[in-house]
Amino acid sequence: MLVLPLAVVFVFSFGERGPAGGYVPAFTFEQYANLPARFTAFKNTLILAPLGTLAALIIAYPLAYQLAVRTDPRWKTLLLVLVIVPFWTSILIRSYAWIFILGGRGIPALLESVGIADVRLINTPFAVLVGIVYGYLPLMVFPIYVSLERLDKRLLEASSDLGARPFATFRQVTLPLSIPGVATGCMLVFILLMGEFLIPALLGGGKVFFVGNALVDLFLQSRNWAFGSAVAVTLIVIMLVTVTVYMRLIGRMGGRRDDISIM
Repeated sequence: MLVLPLAVVFVFSFGERGPAGGYVPAFTFEQYANLPARFTAFKNTLILAPLGTLAALIIAYPLAYQLAVRTDPRWKTLLLVLVIVPFWTSILIRSYAWIFILGGRGIPALLESVGIADVRLINTPFAVLVGIVYGYLPLMVFPIYVSLERLDKRLLEASSDLGARPFATFRQVTLPLSIPGVATGCMLVFILLMGEFLIPALLGGGKVFFVGNALVDLFLQSRNWAFGSAVAVTLIVIMLVTVTVYMRLIGRMGGRRDDISIM
């Protein structure tokens, strides 16, 4: 069920577009030669997806740390539920809410009332980035939270007893042991962002295209299945490279974690 659709897309990528759209069997590299025509979509995706992942990490790590290490156990369940609550609402509705917040009657109107005029937020890369962080933040929080929750608190106590300051303890003990959770959260968010199309379509207003938007256009509107398949295969290759780097990172971090546990 996983391999067969990928194989079909791979075969289609060497075909041609039919006179009425769709796919005509052929063997040509023409579709791959036309990939520069979608350079903007790939550029936006490869810039905003890592930036969105990094922004989500910067916000998620302190939140997960607070929940796992510094929060009273009696309040953890409630706070975790509050993190989950946004998922109870459709991403479509949440994106429309951000359209109003970032639109002319939202934050720009508020800024104009205090003397800051001509601020445009909606239909910009910034708006897409905000939507990405808001939509995918819980997926970053929970893997990090699990890693920190499983952290052996005796290691923190030992570090403190040996005279390490709190920041040194965090840098040398807590952070290395939470790296697997960080890597998992980053990969979850990054991979999903690479195929994202709804948030750029709504908050980007057609001006900030992702590869996902290009695929929707090629398959459903232009009906150029061959070119769409070539774009999809290229995206899959990027994913495979990312997963390979991820596996190597996990292997290295696992070795360092074992060293810390032994110490």
